Amino acid sequence: FQGLGEEGLELLAEAREATGLPIVVEIMSQVQLDLMVKYVDVLQVGARNMQNFNLLRAIGESRTAVLLKRGLSATIEELLMSAEYILAGGNSRVMLCERGIRTFETATRNTTDINAIPVLKNLTHLPVILDPSHSTGHADYVAAIARAGIAAGADGLIVEVHPDPAKAVSDGKQSLRPEKFAAMVTQVGQIAQIMGRNLATASEYQKTGWA
Repeated sequence: FQGLGEEGLELLAEAREATGLPIVVEIMSQVQLDLMVKYVDVLQVGARNMQNFNLLRAIGESRTAVLLKRGLSATIEELLMSAEYILAGGNSRVMLCERGIRTFETATRNTTDINAIPVLKNLTHLPVILDPSHSTGHADYVAAIARAGIAAGADGLIVEVHPDPAKAVSDGKQSLRPEKFAAMVTQVGQIAQIMGRNLATASEYQKTGWA
């Protein structure tokens, strides 16, 4: 599934208007940039484009916030160097995302590198996000890895949610039903409080200037 193009962006804009939630959309090429920045709050650079340096340079010249995903086989240093391409263009609104790396293990879709979270927090000032959905590939494991990520210091989570995962056009296997997602949010909120932190609401997030 490759998305709905501008029609999909218009639908997301309607959802933002109705809910107040910022829009995050994956950008695949430089050609899409001008259209994307008219609609989205955050440009997502997927794992396979982490080292698409022409795209990173172009995004660096924009002022739209960026969620940069770690490549499937990329080291932490390589992730940081990719972020530098964006930062060097003048765009300081970069978030880093650990989304699991490729290893010999096949029990899960990828292997979650929990170590990367405190390491990145130590090496950079940039926010660090965890994607427990792609890093596990299984809905049964998402909440556990989400809890671990928040305990490790992650600044946020990307979680796939669908009312009927069996009918999802993509990634249904790793999507949580809404009630499971709500339970997970409660759990990670409790862990965040233990760590001296709190979950941010959509309005609080917007006040940070990242949306």
